[in-house]
Amino acid sequence: MSTLFGDAPAGPREIAPGAVHVPGWLTVEQQRELVEACREFGRGPVPYRAAKLPGGHEMSVRTLCLGWHWAPYKYTRTADDVNGQRVLDFPGWLADWGRRALAEAYQDPSAGRDYKPDTALINFYDDTAKMGMHQDKDEQSGAPVVSLSIGDDCLFRFGNTETRTKPYTDIRMHSGDLFVFGGPARFAYHGVPRIYPATADPACGLTGGRLNLTMRVTGLG
Repeated sequence: MSTLFGDAPAGPREIAPGAVHVPGWLTVEQQRELVEACREFGRGPVPYRAAKLPGGHEMSVRTLCLGWHWAPYKYTRTADDVNGQRVLDFPGWLADWGRRALAEAYQDPSAGRDYKPDTALINFYDDTAKMGMHQDKDEQSGAPVVSLSIGDDCLFRFGNTETRTKPYTDIRMHSGDLFVFGGPARFAYHGVPRIYPATADPACGLTGGRLNLTMRVTGLG
């Protein structure tokens, strides 16, 4: 049976062992800063694009990558499915945010000490975009994933490591929320079945849609 968390209280909430939701982790100023950075990243050598799955289906989200380029289902340094250009480097300030996110989500100052994310996937969802249940398993590392949300609310579905179906937990993710999953939850299925249009505060820097940035450790040389 699924559980829906709506307006969660401030502070970390454990969804499953290793998976933690922190509502309102980013201030409005930090949200605007990240939105502007993501706009600037999109002006770089590789633009946002809708990735195509091996069967030819085009994803409904538009994606841009930092550090390593992800195309279903592998990482490369160059965006061979877009324009062949090398993607932008992963910025050091973003890695600092990732380390702080882990320390605060897990309420353990040492949790992020050795965290060295080397790639970020930035997904933009319009009103109709969705993400099916999937595992983040193209990395050769079990280090946690750090996920930041900005813009319109979404229904975020966090499941189990064995199947795309129940049991899962539904969370209404708001602008500024942090979600981390590592340890026994690192390879849990998760997805976004719905966006709630016109729910964002324009002060966040987005007038519509949802921006989601996930930091990962690829484990690649």
